[in-house]
Amino acid sequence: MRLILKTAAGVALAMGLLALIVPTLQRHLMYFPDTTYTKPAQAGLSNVAEQVLETPDGARVIAWYAKAKPGRPTILYFHGNAGSLETRSERIRKYMAQGLGVFMMTYRGFGGSTGEPSEAANVADAKQAFNTLTASVDPLDVIIYGESLGTGVAVQVAAEKRVRGVVLDAPYTSMVDLARLHHPFIPGRWFMTDRYETRRHIAKVAAPLLVIHGEKDHIVPIEMGREIHALAQSPKTLRTFPAAGHDDHYKYGSYDALYAWIETLGGEGRRASQG
Repeated sequence: MRLILKTAAGVALAMGLLALIVPTLQRHLMYFPDTTYTKPAQAGLSNVAEQVLETPDGARVIAWYAKAKPGRPTILYFHGNAGSLETRSERIRKYMAQGLGVFMMTYRGFGGSTGEPSEAANVADAKQAFNTLTASVDPLDVIIYGESLGTGVAVQVAAEKRVRGVVLDAPYTSMVDLARLHHPFIPGRWFMTDRYETRRHIAKVAAPLLVIHGEKDHIVPIEMGREIHALAQSPKTLRTFPAAGHDDHYKYGSYDALYAWIETLGGEGRRASQG
């Protein structure tokens, strides 16, 4: 009996330590912020304005905003786990060249934003970004775009909002699944607080969906993108690129695929979003 009690106490202690350690460790493995603070003009984006989201808990979150040309939608963009807004300035430039608006929010601790990133904070800030944008833009003129890590943010916003369309660029099924794949040596995945369970949220997204994924993606396997597409409501489109990895599908035509899909969202996209 004494041995059983000692063993149980040891297990309880180990579990308690994991509960303390895993949430901190997961964030070191999940977020790779570039903390350099850059203004849009410094990135060569003279027609892009900086906006600061003042959050209810006192954080300051930086966003860059370029207005759409008349009759064109605006992309509400949630980026991946590394870099900054500046490192995505070429994407913004390309979207603007198509007449598209762009509202790109960064996460806490990235590029001038205060605080520390977490799933709860990122999703709350993303919803605030949506509300800020739609104070002046019709929600049915908004396309929510999630890139890699940002797909887990985008899908949670899109599950609650009426928008013209949703793009998931290299979506994962959940961050727990990715942790199991890339860090199998780390115990206690059940203690993860930043879980980003896209598999659970995707069925609630009613807007037309485009999934973009490289078939040689070694960070988020193509099988995850296919599963998310399969679980989603219609209308939905899956565009994969056989030679592309995680973040280089633009070399193989993903911009053109995105622009062509956006052109299909005229009246049909609006009706599906309103339904």
